[in-house]
Formats: sequence, structure tokens, C-alpha cells
Amino acid sequence: MDDGLVLRADVFRPKDGTPCPVVMTQGVYGKGVPYRDAFAPHWKVLMSEKPEVHRDSSKEFMVWETVDPETWVPYGYAVIRVDARGSGRSPGKLDIFSPREIKDYYNAIEWAGVQPWSTGKVGLNGISYYSITQWLVASVQPPHLAAIIPWEGAGDVYRDMMRHGGIQNNGFFNFWYPKQVIKVQHGNPQAWQDPWLGESSSGSESLSEAELQINRADPISDILSRPLDGEWYRSRSADWSKVTVPFLSAANWGGFGIHPRGNFEAFTRAASKQKWLDCHPGRHEEWFYSDHGTALQKRFLDHFLKGVDNGWDKEPPVRLNLRRPFRNEFEERKETDWPLPKTKWTKIYLNAADEFAIPGMAWQPPSQWSKRSFAALGQPLTFLSPPLEKDTEITGPLAAKLFASSSTTDMDLFLTFQAFLDGVEIDFQGVVEARTPLSHGWLRASHRKLDLSKTLPHQPYHSHDELQPLIPREIYELDVEIWPTNILLPKGAQLALQ
Repeated sequence: MDDGLVLRADVFRPKDGTPCPVVMTQGVYGKGVPYRDAFAPHWKVLMSEKPEVHRDSSKEFMVWETVDPETWVPYGYAVIRVDARGSGRSPGKLDIFSPREIKDYYNAIEWAGVQPWSTGKVGLNGISYYSITQWLVASVQPPHLAAIIPWEGAGDVYRDMMRHGGIQNNGFFNFWYPKQVIKVQHGNPQAWQDPWLGESSSGSESLSEAELQINRADPISDILSRPLDGEWYRSRSADWSKVTVPFLSAANWGGFGIHPRGNFEAFTRAASKQKWLDCHPGRHEEWFYSDHGTALQKRFLDHFLKGVDNGWDKEPPVRLNLRRPFRNEFEERKETDWPLPKTKWTKIYLNAADEFAIPGMAWQPPSQWSKRSFAALGQPLTFLSPPLEKDTEITGPLAAKLFASSSTTDMDLFLTFQAFLDGVEIDFQGVVEARTPLSHGWLRASHRKLDLSKTLPHQPYHSHDELQPLIPREIYELDVEIWPTNILLPKGAQLALQ
């Protein structure tokens, strides 16, 4: 690196030595940590439900959320997996998504681009962490970076993953950071064994707990101490005005809480003139490794890294896998833009006029104002629509406008958009959860201030630059962003907002 520190990487290349393009990842999960061991439950599900995954590969060299070198090297690519600074076998201070980590990634891409076995074309392809960092390094524009595939990856760490609507996402980070990141911190004697090198995946150095703490940042404390957006979050987020590289952004309909907002935001805001959006359902990793996902990735990278005239440049920019209630089969449809140009933006109104009835929703404005109260830590309110009078498709972003008051100086709103058929909730396999509703939205009321330069009728954009406490029992207008979704509903289904 530019400061003299050496990062460790695994490089897989075709045996004949012919120069080839590079598919690359850099991250914190350990290049020497076998997928089948460290993520055994996910591995077992993937192998049992998707037996066709990489059928021509022994799968012995697969690690979590990255491409299989045994599959991609025969395609004519070099595959590089880099341990980020402070993780795995790379020394230094571990600081996730930091400018230092992304500068290292820039340097690693440029190193790969000038090797004698490289054609100088470098592409990035990976899931989640390996997707988020693609947006970040694309923002600093490495000259040898030719194309990226951020598969399920946040772009704005404040709004997408660390503070939804201003509310700290501590549950995820309290689980994920110790289990998946610290576990493989460089020098951690508790790390997984690297079966390919016969050594610890965290390197030969064994550090004490005190030394390990000194050598890593504390993102949980960093988030807690920074309730408002600012330079710390901006320096760890994509700058869409500088993301100009061709990309295929793959969003998961069921990835609420971390990733899909970034994939949709990239498509609508990034400066790139060559960008595509793919929307799929299912678990976090299964569509990435499926025949469908691998073929999609290969065709895209073949076009931009090898110059193959395979018609990719004529592909419509949006590809949707459409969901129907209680089905595991998905209909593919291509579109020209996102949000969909033929969208009929429609308002539905909340109504709680009858205090003894279930709160309702209607397509016409209510004739009078109404209100409903509830205890914040008790049962939630659910507003239910009448049965739909015809088959209805809901595809795109949503927004809720609420008029609310609190007995306190602040309140956290957790909104869930649902649908029911014959009284049964329509849900789907999500990224992790077996049952995921149609969508979610969040807002801390003191963060209600909107950035009017970025707010759209279908997407409120909060500035998160000042706190505006509530006056108890005074009514406030609150606009809540609800993340994009898709469902094809039959006549008779009912919508709900919890």
C-alpha cells in the first residue's frame, strides 16, 4: 500500500498464463475461511435446495459471498480475494468502510491492473460487504476498474443500514460485528483455520484481547455517538455523482434493513451512463450462485471486461422477477426505467373513525378527521383495506404521511406494509428471515425534517442534520420512506399498514 503496509491476497489464474481480465473482492470475512465450515447452515441449505450450483466445480475453494474461482477461472478470468487491512492475514487497524480501507482497495485494483497476467481490465463482483465496498471504491474511480456487480449492497451507510430514519440499527451490528468481523480480525487466535495454507485464517501473529481492541475501530460506539448525518457517515458512503463505471445493481425484494435501498438508489442517482438494475427474491446468496445469477454476471462481465459482443448493451436497463402470493416461481419481466414509467401513483387513506372497529384504509379521502391511540410498547395499530376489486400489481417505492402526537418528546415509528389473502398474510423468504412482509419503513420523529432538494412525491428524503424534539401531545406531520417492493395481488386481497 502507499503507506508501506502489505495486504495479503489469494490469486487464482488460468494455468496457461495467458493474460486475462480480473474479478476481484476485498473484505473482512477472511479469504482463508471456507464457506462450508464457517457458514455451515447456509451452505447446507444452498446445497440441498440448489444442487445445480456450480455443478462443474468441487466447490472446495468457495468463501462467503464471493465468486467461486473453480467456476470463474475456466471462464477465462483471474480471481483475486484480498483481506482488507486489519482482517484475515492482512495486518493493520480494522476499520470497516473507512476511507483508508477504500484507498487500499483502489491500490489493490491498480496493482491487479498492471500485472503481466492481467489484461488491465478489473471487475468487481460480490455480495453484501463485498457489494457495499464496490460502491465506495467506484466513487474514487480507479483507472483500471472497468465494471462492477454490487449484489445486494447498501450505498448510504446512514440511511440504508446504520440509522434507519434516524434510529440506530444496533441489533444487527451487535450480532454481526463480533461474530463475522472480529472473529477473523488479524491476529485473533480464535479465527477459523485456513485449510489451503494450513495456518490460521487470521495470520501467524497471535494478539491478546487488549491488542486486538487497540487494532480495531468500534463501529457500534461510533454509530451511537453520532445520531446525525455528517462527515463520518459521508466518508463511508457512495458519492453517486462520481460512480461512473458500468454496473449491474442486483437488489433483493426481501433484504429490508440493510441492502436494497442502496441498489435502487444507485440506479436512480448514480452518474454512470451504463447501468442496469436486477430485482430478485430469495435468500441472501442463493440467486448469486444460481445458474441464472452466474449466467447474468458472466454475460455482463464478458461484455465489459472481454469486449464480447453478446448483446448486453441492448438489454433493457431493468429486469424484474415478479412475485405472486404463496408461490416459489417468479415471472421475469424487463422494463425501461425505475421507477416504472407506467406507474399509476395512487393514494390510499387511513381511517380510524370508528374506535371499536379495525382501523381501515380507503381509496377515497375520509369525510372527517379521526384518531387512534396506542401504547408504544403494546400492540401495534394495523390499518386494513377492503378487498381489492381487481387484480393489482404493486411495484416500486412507497411513502406514508402520518399526523401523529406523543406523550413524550420523541417517538420511533416502525411501519410494515403487508398484504393478506383470505385472512392469511402474504409473505416471502427473505435474505435471512423465512417470512418477510412486503416492505418496511422507519422514522424517529425528531428527524422529520426533509431535504426538499432530494425529496420526491413517492420518496421523502430526510436531512438528518438537526434534532427537532416534539412538544408532548402536539400533532406533527411525518413523512416516512417505505422501501421499494413488488407483489402481483389477485382480486380479493387486502392491503395493510402496521
